[in-house]
Amino acid sequence: MTTIDSPVLRVAGRPVGRYVTRPELPARLSPRPYLHPVTTLAGTAVTELSPADHPHHLGVGVAVPDVEGHNFWGGRTFVPDRGPAELDNHGAQRHSSFQLRDPDGLVEELRWVASGAELLRERRTVAAGELTDTAWALDFTFSLTNVTSGLLSIGSPATNGRPGAAYGGFFWRARKEHDAPHVFTADHEGEEQVHGTRADWLALAGAGWTLVFAGATDATRQDPWFVRTAEYPGVGSSLACAERLPIEPGDTVVRRVVTVVADGPLSRDEAAALVRKAVSR
Repeated sequence: MTTIDSPVLRVAGRPVGRYVTRPELPARLSPRPYLHPVTTLAGTAVTELSPADHPHHLGVGVAVPDVEGHNFWGGRTFVPDRGPAELDNHGAQRHSSFQLRDPDGLVEELRWVASGAELLRERRTVAAGELTDTAWALDFTFSLTNVTSGLLSIGSPATNGRPGAAYGGFFWRARKEHDAPHVFTADHEGEEQVHGTRADWLALAGAGWTLVFAGATDATRQDPWFVRTAEYPGVGSSLACAERLPIEPGDTVVRRVVTVVADGPLSRDEAAALVRKAVSR
């Protein structure tokens, strides 16, 4: 896999993430910009790229399995009364330009294209900032505007009939290790307890690292968390859980997720304190 034009994010002079702008990927992976590798300040990798279990999982980014029937997630498409199927319906997110590009962040314009037509135009803001000597924050905002003349709607396997599979939106494929990571919120712990719930923040802790995800706007906090730990380690913020998300022509959907990237384990109080500091920056 070769890449072109991949800026490196830095915190206090240390590289913490590479943003791959124009990946050369097969169409069935729904090519799109992504962050990988993302690391802690000590250098521990906390993302994974095209793992064997899900080759279409690409580090950190925005992936949506159903935009008016087009797959911007990659891999198979869930079809009602049929199940997961290989379809020739994959879209691509294409980099248009950088409005800003600094060592600690970027602002990017993208086009979401499928079947030769542009469906959505996105403005994406990615920023990295130091929190402590052992933690930093990744601030990730995306705005999706319907540039067609008709209504578009965003769906998920869950809205198409597969219970518990409301993935689509901001998604972080974490590092797979020998033991499954521990997941917890302020009130609950374990995949079964936190998957599909709404929580101000959610922590995923592996061997020597912790990620704490937080919705940073009211609309983002209304989106349930999509969580996997047993099958693979991944966390997302669900745009379409119980019903499809409509976007009228010219309208824009905005979401902002801030992620604390920390070395070592964090207690609930430590996770909450770091999230408050990260979101208020």
